[in-house]
Amino acid sequence: MNTSTNIRNIAIIAHVDHGKTTLVDQMLRQSGVFRAHEQVQERVMDSNDIERERGITILSKNTAVTYKNTRINIVDTPGHADFGGEVERILQLVDGVLLLVDAFEGCMPQTRFVLSKALELGKTPIVVVNKVDRPGARPTEVVSEVLELFIDLGASAAQLDFPVVYASSRDGVSGLEPDEMTQDMQPLFDTILEAIPAPECDADGPLQILFSTIDYDEYVGRIGVGRIVRGTARRAMQVTVCGAERQTEAKLAKLYHFQGLKRVETEEAFAGDIVAVAGIDDLSIGETACDPDCVEPLPFVHIDEPTVSMLFVVNDSPFAGREGKYVTSRNIRERLFREVMTNVSMRVNETGSTDAFEVCGRGELHLSILIETMRRQGYEFAVSRPRVIYRTDENGTRLEPMEQLTVDVPQEYVGAVMEKLGSRKAELVDMTAGTGDTRLKFLIPARGLMGYRSELLTDTRGNGVMSHIFEGYAPYKGDLPERTHGSLVAHETGETTTYGLFNTQERGRLFIGPGVPVYTGQVVGECAKSGDIVVNVCKKKHVTNVRASGSDDALRLTPHTLLSLEQCLEFIADDELVEITPQNVRMRKRVLNKEMRLRQASNKTT
Repeated sequence: MNTSTNIRNIAIIAHVDHGKTTLVDQMLRQSGVFRAHEQVQERVMDSNDIERERGITILSKNTAVTYKNTRINIVDTPGHADFGGEVERILQLVDGVLLLVDAFEGCMPQTRFVLSKALELGKTPIVVVNKVDRPGARPTEVVSEVLELFIDLGASAAQLDFPVVYASSRDGVSGLEPDEMTQDMQPLFDTILEAIPAPECDADGPLQILFSTIDYDEYVGRIGVGRIVRGTARRAMQVTVCGAERQTEAKLAKLYHFQGLKRVETEEAFAGDIVAVAGIDDLSIGETACDPDCVEPLPFVHIDEPTVSMLFVVNDSPFAGREGKYVTSRNIRERLFREVMTNVSMRVNETGSTDAFEVCGRGELHLSILIETMRRQGYEFAVSRPRVIYRTDENGTRLEPMEQLTVDVPQEYVGAVMEKLGSRKAELVDMTAGTGDTRLKFLIPARGLMGYRSELLTDTRGNGVMSHIFEGYAPYKGDLPERTHGSLVAHETGETTTYGLFNTQERGRLFIGPGVPVYTGQVVGECAKSGDIVVNVCKKKHVTNVRASGSDDALRLTPHTLLSLEQCLEFIADDELVEITPQNVRMRKRVLNKEMRLRQASNKTT
């Protein structure tokens, strides 16, 4: 076994919004990837429109820089726990990790999650304390917190001896001491070369490439991204692709390595390098490309199972087919099963009905990103309320997924937060008072978190910040309080009027304004009472030729509330759906007809 001394493979892992993508930006700029006067947008690695809008990384991405004749392959990973499947499989590609921690916020739930996965796989860590120029930064205390976290996660003696680099990704500066910063990223690059081991590999053995990511190019088709574990890969080379369920012959039609933001075609690549390969049809994540004379598939990392599910159903509303390009069950089925091929932490199950599919993911955000992506691609469908996935142990005990929740709130709102979470079966684990905010840590059932984010913002006047991560399964905690308010449901199909909305707004909170097309059974607002109320928001004022003094003044409407996709998923009840189209997101009753809904309700009571 030898090493490729001129290669380093690293992944950048961190909690969401701690500056991973900005750090990669600076590493690319200062390594000379961009031309002197080239205009480059911020967070250049967030190439996806949804990523740029939300300011989060969703898909892991590969890039590479050259420093002191050493090729550094860098993988930018997601920071949100719902996309943990991206982190888990990408760690197979690398030998070390840069753990990025905010100098003010310190260790957060996702920091614990990604670090535990890296330590389990024996990766060499470097701790980067970012945003040291931030007001209130406490870099020395944060390093102590990180050390405690390493010990808590059972790190080895070698992993506990991690180097620390202080940085400000925004300004492109770094240093080995928080008060001794250089004006570039050279200390970080030097630390990577010194601390991260060169990949151990058998350069002379038969070829083995383990694929961890699937990409797609409209010219060459499916592209597999993986690491050469053994041997040398050459263009047009014959290989045997093997996995858990199949073994087939293929040819490496094109071979690429990464340079900056581009895939650069190459004739050959050597053991230890991260490459992209085109020409293998139906390639799946976790499969291995081997020399035909030595077929030895490599084991793939275990991916945690999904915890939340929802139904994707064909849209049958009166407005169905008006906006979407792909509306049939065949279109939806093909798209969902295509997603599973690249999204390893997602599952799709047939329900027995040709019009509905059960989609399982790691969290509400994981599923809502898929919904938003499909919507922008022209798909039209409806989805049900998210549901947690229960398990049963060997004794027949019902188990449910638990989340570790961290909430940062000003001191005056601590009581309101604890009261609300207490009713959701949350257990307080830790409470730390800081200079401004108080950090509360809870263990809470995953179903107790559904719909809580909007309540937290209301209870804390927008000052509360929450993050959570899957903790494990625990015995069922009992029933939780359901939604206390009903829905305002449209009485007829038509266009909303100011007159109709004015008479409706006294009954609750409106979600739509005047001049909006609605249909019978559509949810147009939240009722102030517990039950649903059918309202006529399309009602027009009776017209006469007599003007009444005072009654014909302009009607004043209370501004309506616009709900995002995630807020709609949190709001709907079990008997409601969210209708997804390329142009609109609507909420509706499963059964649109009022009489049929009443008949169903009476049948349930009897």
